Amino acid sequence: MSTTQVQQQTQSEIEEVLRWRFDELVRANYTVEDAVDIAAHVEIDLHEAIALRDQGCPSATAVRILL
Repeated sequence: MSTTQVQQQTQSEIEEVLRWRFDELVRANYTVEDAVDIAAHVEIDLHEAIALRDQGCPSATAVRILL
């Protein structure tokens, strides 16, 4: 496998993870804009982000807590 192929595969995997994170956040009732922001910050624990929403925390407030 060439370096280019490895880089393309790695980029594809990163995009897949970001897309999955986004989908999970939208499913947890984050706004699309907030889901994009949180998904892009891979250092944010997705389970913590979802738990905040499950506990009734408004999307905008959860973003301020997480970021």
